[in-house]
Amino acid sequence: MHGHGSEPDDFAVQIADSVESFVLAVTEVAKGDEPGSAVSLLLLEVSQLLLAGGRLGAIEDVVPEDRFEPDAGPEPDGEQLRERLAELLAPIDVYHEVFDPYGPPEKPNAFRISDDLAGVVSELQHGLTHYREGRVSEALWWWQFSYLSNWGTTCTAVLRALQSLIAHVRLDSPIGAAPDGADTDDDGLTDEQLEQQAGDLMAAELGLGR
Repeated sequence: MHGHGSEPDDFAVQIADSVESFVLAVTEVAKGDEPGSAVSLLLLEVSQLLLAGGRLGAIEDVVPEDRFEPDAGPEPDGEQLRERLAELLAPIDVYHEVFDPYGPPEKPNAFRISDDLAGVVSELQHGLTHYREGRVSEALWWWQFSYLSNWGTTCTAVLRALQSLIAHVRLDSPIGAAPDGADTDDDGLTDEQLEQQAGDLMAAELGLGR
């Protein structure tokens, strides 16, 4: 599709812009400067990234120029980003999701928004490294492959969690307790206290009195 040093076409530029915008936005949110709008901003950013992912999933398979993936250098350390997000989202970080809706029936598993977003950012940055070094087809291949194999599913689950949080508050529906045995980041708080914290956080963000 694109050789080394070739000019990327409009599709590649648009996907790269979407990826870079997401990485920058999540990094800024994680700084905690605007905690009152964190959930709303993440909802918007994840939604927009999934649009780019949908475009990648809808096109034919991208075939990179090289048979083997060139070395993209050391992977960025996403631990600081994960920790900042975990601190910012502490009352609502853990959510529950069924991994494969078409697979065998299974109990919902516990995930963390902070873990998921940090992992997605890391995957996207890997492709950005290729893109910035002129390996456009390699970047598109990586973003398409990782969308289909991982971050598409991850972002879909995170989007459901974020949308559910906002819906609970806007519809005045209490956030339910976690299933028995689920990971709730045991910090000595009862389920009722966790529910109250999550509700207060969302109410404050949306400017609603409780």
